[in-house]
Amino acid sequence: MVSSSAKTVDEYIAALPKDRQGDIKAVRKLILRHLPKGYQEGMQFGMISYHVPLEDYPDTYNRQPLGIVGLAAQKNYNSLYLMAVYGNPEIERWFKDRYKVSEKKLDMGKSCVHFRAADDLPLDLIAETIAKVPKGSYIKYVESVKGSARKTRRR
Repeated sequence: MVSSSAKTVDEYIAALPKDRQGDIKAVRKLILRHLPKGYQEGMQFGMISYHVPLEDYPDTYNRQPLGIVGLAAQKNYNSLYLMAVYGNPEIERWFKDRYKVSEKKLDMGKSCVHFRAADDLPLDLIAETIAKVPKGSYIKYVESVKGSARKTRRR
């Protein structure tokens, strides 16, 4: 299930094969337990999304809520999209160093950590990573990056 047309998270999970639902539910529960106040859960880009509501930050390049975490069941694995890790070199270094110490195998694209089962993830690190970026800090960081990009384009 690369992209879903589900309108709600419950619809998304119900549409998954039974053997995939448990791992997505477990990671979802972990995210919800550690997600800082002010983010919302919903569906975005065919996957479960955790994002800054548009009411709180409408100035996005694509008019979509500003995502911080995504969770998806792909064809052969699951993906956990960690935008704070992808967008912030300091957090990325911290995350990769901590992942090595966990002795779990890191299979990561630019922002997504691939996993087959929830037990494949260092769940304590995932929880800490999700809790690490409060909404206000994330918005500030995005604004600073946008400001840097504008300055670079003007040159």
